[in-house]
Amino acid sequence: MPIKIIAFDLDGTLLDDKKQISEENLKALKAAAAAGALLVPATGRIYTGIPQTLRELPGLRYCLTINGAYAYDAGEDKNLYSAEMPAELCLRLIEHMESLPVIYDCYQDNWGFISRHMLEQAAEYIPDPGILKMMWDLRTPVDSLYDTLKEKGRPVQKMQMHFKDPELRRRELELLPRLFPETAVSSSLPWNIEINSIDATKGKALKNLCSALNIDLKDTLAFGDGTNDLDMIRTAGVGVAMGNAVDELKQAADWVAPTNMKNGVATGIYRFMEL
Repeated sequence: MPIKIIAFDLDGTLLDDKKQISEENLKALKAAAAAGALLVPATGRIYTGIPQTLRELPGLRYCLTINGAYAYDAGEDKNLYSAEMPAELCLRLIEHMESLPVIYDCYQDNWGFISRHMLEQAAEYIPDPGILKMMWDLRTPVDSLYDTLKEKGRPVQKMQMHFKDPELRRRELELLPRLFPETAVSSSLPWNIEINSIDATKGKALKNLCSALNIDLKDTLAFGDGTNDLDMIRTAGVGVAMGNAVDELKQAADWVAPTNMKNGVATGIYRFMEL
């Protein structure tokens, strides 16, 4: 079948555990682009958090960012799709988060913000050095995130919590959708929870991107590893879970690839594009 779009998550999927892109994965992506496929990063990150090596690849113009809050056209610097949360909802979310032993942050206007005292505690909650570095590099500390969002009164793209207690995180993953049914609750890391608008999923963003580009969804191939990839894996023509993916994603996928440490994306590209 002709694959016209390859959508791929970054952390735990395309990137290895050191947040690097293997030469084998890069080679496969370049071969896919040469064969006519559009390369579409589908990530919880903001656009500037996507590695420069990827952004410079031929065939890479469109991105699904912030868990599908945006389908972004980097060529024209515009959003083809957007789904954000109102400030009022985010203030209620913060009131709930304040009752928990967590740190939390948000993305607003394509940048990260976090209360200063929480950023100072980040190393206690984030065990991965690469993710911790991104926290420091892509967040502006403010005196109070609640007060900042209340004062701005502007929509928010994503909110995120980091946990020390795995059982508390598990309970919150079940509780939050009931408390805040207007949100999409997911996770991309073993210690985090990500909260977006109910209309912000990678699957909905992929569907809207395909509509804007007049591409049939059956001609798409998607890769992921976390629950924030679940809707995309179900939506794509072919959904591929990494060998290191959560069980729920593996069960929903059409095929399970090798892990992110064994060039699973490259293996999937060669399998389904017959390069």
